[in-house]
Amino acid sequence: MDFAMLTTEQRNPATENIDKCSTPEMLRLINEEDKKVAAAVEKVLPEISRAVDLIAEKFSGGGRLFYIGAGTSGRLGVLDASECPPTFGVNLELVQGIIAGGEIALRNAVEGAEDDPELAKKNLAEKNFCAGDILVGIAASGRTPYVFGGINFAKEIGAATVGVSCVENSELAKICDIAITPVTGPESITGSTRMKAGTATKMVLNMLSTGAMIKIGKVYGNLMVDVTATNEKLRDRAKRIVMTATGCDESQAVNFLKKSGGSAKKAIDFILKMRG
Repeated sequence: MDFAMLTTEQRNPATENIDKCSTPEMLRLINEEDKKVAAAVEKVLPEISRAVDLIAEKFSGGGRLFYIGAGTSGRLGVLDASECPPTFGVNLELVQGIIAGGEIALRNAVEGAEDDPELAKKNLAEKNFCAGDILVGIAASGRTPYVFGGINFAKEIGAATVGVSCVENSELAKICDIAITPVTGPESITGSTRMKAGTATKMVLNMLSTGAMIKIGKVYGNLMVDVTATNEKLRDRAKRIVMTATGCDESQAVNFLKKSGGSAKKAIDFILKMRG
């Protein structure tokens, strides 16, 4: 497919004169486009649901979740992976993000990295990616060679694959076990997929990781009971979680958190067991 034919590369008629708008009107136009993102994600909830169940199944069997992408897509994968340990108390290996070009590409463009499918295979092999893991390939255009290289490697070794893209009938969708395709349409700024496509991708990744963590017991009610309390804000949050989950007072929550080494889940378990 010619890049010029991709939905995400089309010119948006609603914002053709955005450079001549007042600031409030400019922002209103962007906001109107952003409102379309949640609706696009809603349409692919069945596919997201299938992926969540598959990720949770892999976790339960000792497998890991990997995100792979280039540019904005890669950065979003790394972001979601990096937020899982403090939010859900899991080890750093369980959810990992790989970006074309490595860590430097989080802040700077690395020329040619996204066009190298062999580099993706090398990066995954370095992480000991195996058949028991699951790979989520992220590419707004649905055709990034680096992502294709990763997905093809995963398929070669028998690992499960999920593709996240934002254009209709993408090549990525055709080769993955599960295709998640929120079609977000032309961007407010032509081709700037860090905008609507990036927002949709962030929403999808939030659902994938959060949904899988809920499925494996990392949430009690809607409380993040496995939060890693590494600063004052999170220690206060852990205290409030214990109080909310058990109905105990502040001093009891603080006392049981000390006994549990700061673990809200253990503190809750101690209190509930004490009550019989």
